This record gives sequence, C-alpha cells and structure tokens, in this order.
Amino acid sequence: MANILIIGPHPDDQELGMGGTIAKLADQGHDVLLLDMTDGSPTPHGDRDTRLPESLAAAAALAPHVGAGRVRRVLLDLPNRTVVHSVEARHRVAGVIRAHQATILFVPHPVDAHPDHLATTRIAEDARFDAKLTRIEMPTPPGFPGIGPPIHPKWLFYYYCTHLRTVPQPSFLIDTTGYEARKRESILAYRTQFVDHPGNRAVPDWIAAQDRFMGSRIGTASAEPFWAREPLGLTNLSALS
Repeated sequence: MANILIIGPHPDDQELGMGGTIAKLADQGHDVLLLDMTDGSPTPHGDRDTRLPESLAAAAALAPHVGAGRVRRVLLDLPNRTVVHSVEARHRVAGVIRAHQATILFVPHPVDAHPDHLATTRIAEDARFDAKLTRIEMPTPPGFPGIGPPIHPKWLFYYYCTHLRTVPQPSFLIDTTGYEARKRESILAYRTQFVDHPGNRAVPDWIAAQDRFMGSRIGTASAEPFWAREPLGLTNLSALS
C-alpha cells in the first residue's frame, strides 16, 4: 500500500477535484493524507470556526468504514488569499512529505486563475525536489512526532479544481463508480460554501455532471480526470478500463 499526499490550497479543493478517488484509495487500503495549505477563511458565509470542522467532516465522509485505509488531514496554516511561493513554504511542505513518507503526490492543475492555487502547485512541485535533499533539516509538521529520512515521491499527478472556465484535458481518468455519493456528501459537508452560499449551490451538481461525462469516455458511470507531466508505464493491458 502507498502513502499518498493530496495537497489543496483550501479545504474543499481536494474533495471537489478528486473526492471519489480519495474515497476509492482509502477503501483500497492506502494511507491518504490531505494537506490544506490554508484554512480557507474568511469566505462570504464561513470563518475559521466553521471551516475547520467542515473539513474534518468532509474527510470522515470520504472514509467512513472501519478497517479501510485512512484519510487524515493536516493544516499548514498559510494565510488564505496570500499564499506565496517561498523557500520557507517549500520546506514546510517538504517536511510533510518526509513525515508522511509520501510516494505519490496529487496537486492542483497548474493552469488556474486563483493565485493561491498557482502558488500551491509551484510550492508542491519544488517541495517534491526539496524532500529528497540530504543535510537539510525540514520543519516537523503539526500532528507528527517528527520527520522521516529524505524521500523523493515517485509520482506527481495533477487534479482539476481550477477557477478557469476550462474543460479538462486529462492524461488519464480514474473510475470512481460507486463513490459518487461519498464525494457529494464530502462536498456538502462544506455547508458554508455549498449550502449557505446561494451562488455555489449548483456546484455539486456541476461536479457530478462532469464526473458522469468523464465516466462515459471510458465506459463507466463516473470518473475523475488527472494530468501528468511524466509518462505513465504499463506492464500489461489488464489495468485499462
């Protein structure tokens, strides 16, 4: 089983972009850690006191079964709306990579309109490199007793949570059939964002429609899109949907 780190600029980005995949990975027994770069507050209807409990409820919705893999959450607590790509931020994320001994990273797609998303992706890409450096101490992230040895995650994949009105052009799709309800529950756990906010109430339906369309491209009921800079290798064709 793999240690997987999914990095989001704000709580709800991971659920919107790949909630079904997160739930599926947990059921497969992987150790999944969600890293929120910020607490996502303030928003028109939310603040820190509402956003943090919502994020915990969303994670619980994705992995509700005893005996399945874990979905844990950690907050880096950078300032919302002003995330900056810096050496300090890179090293803090590298500390999380080492502490979790992550071999697979998921980060937001690099084409976006939100400055926090763009900065988060740059930070994560560089942190992947920094995490392997020897003779450099990385800070211990909250919730961990310490960090492990240097490590270079083998894979870095990009999920779609963009603020641009673009259509995903993925490198691959993951079949999320059977996980649609859990994904929707995790999104609706962010009540201040998608229930109390009239302008966002249609978002869960938009996401579900996209997932159905993506599923139709590979002959399944639902799927989520991902992009990769590096080529993927197959040892046989049995994994093709």
